[in-house]
Amino acid sequence: MEARAVIQYLTRIRLRSTSSMLVDEQMVPENSVQQIELLTTIDDDYGGVHVEIKNPMDSNVFGNFLRASILQWRQKGTKGVWIKLPIEHANLIEAAVKEGFWYHHAQPDYLMLVHWIPKTAHTLPANASHRVGIGAFVVNSKREVLVVQENSGIFKGTGVWKLPTGVVNEGEDICTAAIREVEEETGVSDKSADGTLT
Repeated sequence: MEARAVIQYLTRIRLRSTSSMLVDEQMVPENSVQQIELLTTIDDDYGGVHVEIKNPMDSNVFGNFLRASILQWRQKGTKGVWIKLPIEHANLIEAAVKEGFWYHHAQPDYLMLVHWIPKTAHTLPANASHRVGIGAFVVNSKREVLVVQENSGIFKGTGVWKLPTGVVNEGEDICTAAIREVEEETGVSDKSADGTLT
């Protein structure tokens, strides 16, 4: 029997990268090449990659993409993998968890999943767990200090006088935050004619 007859149904697998996430599962014709698609990534500065899922996908197809992609990432020496999963694609969470991903953080419209490929302790940074707050010490030209009583919070109704305080918004300069919080809580502005806020 010729070797050709013995291997007539043999197919080769070729890996290629694609940005298309919609794939129909079809029977592979005889003597054809089966293509296992890889997830599109963006390299980061720490030897990792970021994946952002934008199009709907069947969870089984996604699992196949993910397994093939992890093999390639491992061969390339990739360390951390970050998958940003919009809430409308929550059907893909289980497939990612089965491949070793875990939750890093969530926002109202997405979930961030992470995976560490090397067989070492991971060095992925933890999610932010703190908020930056300000307390403003405001003195006028008469050397009077500006203090407030809270309308809400733990000091509400206690008669306690305190410095104006607040939380710095994401990306906001801390000095800008202090000025904003003072104006929100007291109405005193850094643009006061008498230079009240210093």
